[in-house]
Amino acid sequence: MAGDDAAKKDLNSKVEELAYYLERMRLAEYIALFNRPWRLMWLNFLAGLARGVGIAIGGTILAALVIFLLSQLAILNLPVIGDFIAELVKIVQGQLAR
Repeated sequence: MAGDDAAKKDLNSKVEELAYYLERMRLAEYIALFNRPWRLMWLNFLAGLARGVGIAIGGTILAALVIFLLSQLAILNLPVIGDFIAELVKIVQGQLAR
């Protein structure tokens, strides 16, 4: 009897520990999400939209920074690089003016 009682307590503690870890993993919410495919697609669409907007904004800022730095280098009038950079800046500004 005492052995069965100890085994039940040990099993009960293991089950409680497993339940705790499953709750921490949010496994039930993850499974519920897969049971509703339209919600899963909607969340993935929103995540992709946010990534796309972030990439567009980041790319725009990076391109503006590069153009600004190239125009500043052109102002310094470095002999060989200055002419090349000035031509690049003219091309980019011409494309932006369209």
